[in-house]
Amino acid sequence: MNKETLLLYAITDTDCIGNRDFFEEVEHALQGGVTILQLREKNLSTEQLTRKAKQLKSLCRKYHVPLIINDNVQAAIDSGADGVHVGADDMDVAAVRKITGSHFLIGATAKTLEQAKKAQVQGADYLGCGALFTSPTKHNAQPMTISTLKEITSAITIPIVAIGGLTYENIDIIQNCGTAGAAVISAIFAENDVRTAAAKLKDKLQTIIH
Repeated sequence: MNKETLLLYAITDTDCIGNRDFFEEVEHALQGGVTILQLREKNLSTEQLTRKAKQLKSLCRKYHVPLIINDNVQAAIDSGADGVHVGADDMDVAAVRKITGSHFLIGATAKTLEQAKKAQVQGADYLGCGALFTSPTKHNAQPMTISTLKEITSAITIPIVAIGGLTYENIDIIQNCGTAGAAVISAIFAENDVRTAAAKLKDKLQTIIH
């Protein structure tokens, strides 16, 4: 996993997009400079998710951006996506790696240093760490302090993205934390102008991520 690929990690949310065209808004985000995209649709069946992912894969290829599927390993494989992201309570990384092989990107959520170390040992390509702030899309997300984030980035060699309620206004909090970038949902997809929101976020991240 190239560290630069994780600079601006966009995660889809149909509730944020609302009545607007889903694929059009995702393309606007890609045009704005999103560097990696995760399809996160908890309410779809594997078949529905696979169909949607196949459409997104074509779009992501156009902009040379990797496509990651949230949680559903089978949909990720069947759709030809670049990888899968598993939560702390989902299938562990080692089990996913056995199914997918070495070429597949695997991201894992880590809320503690212990979880981070375990995911790295099992072969994760990157970690998502948070939540740094309360998020409108994940009300029950366990909070993470900046000191815990720094503890994880200091001990882990694979790249890490910060996540959880990050916005254009508060994203400076991850400066000097050792992260490769930030993962956002509403900071892009809840905005009226998705393309501009993504572009502004990317510009800011480029100034605070070293």
